[in-house]
Amino acid sequence: MKKILIVNADYYKDISKNLLLSSKKKLKTKNVIISIINVPGIYETPIAIRRNIKKFDGFVVLGCVIKGQTPHFDLICSSTFNSIQNLSITFNKPIGNGIITAYNTKQAWQRCKSTNSKKQNKGLEAVNAVMSILQNGPKKI
Repeated sequence: MKKILIVNADYYKDISKNLLLSSKKKLKTKNVIISIINVPGIYETPIAIRRNIKKFDGFVVLGCVIKGQTPHFDLICSSTFNSIQNLSITFNKPIGNGIITAYNTKQAWQRCKSTNSKKQNKGLEAVNAVMSILQNGPKKI
């Protein structure tokens, strides 16, 4: 049975809660062992993954960053996303990126709605990406 770690950056608690609920709901249908670790913000997600990289088959990263008036948004998102990608490639582990990047709170809420809405929840997208990699191995032809 595959083991998945959800790394939940809960700076925006209500948004991350919606992402987390949809991610857990989907993973429970996939017959996997789910663990969750909460971190204060997205910048802390790569170290949480790195510290647990050998214990899990895949990772789902959840969180939200809303653009402010300074370049902080761009710097944090760029360094975090690059670190997540480097971890995935270096350790050959799928890491689904369910981090919402938005210009405002309204956009963020649109991307973390329940799984019943027309636009897919970003957490659900991350779970689907990880499960796709874990379930689809090479096929003999």
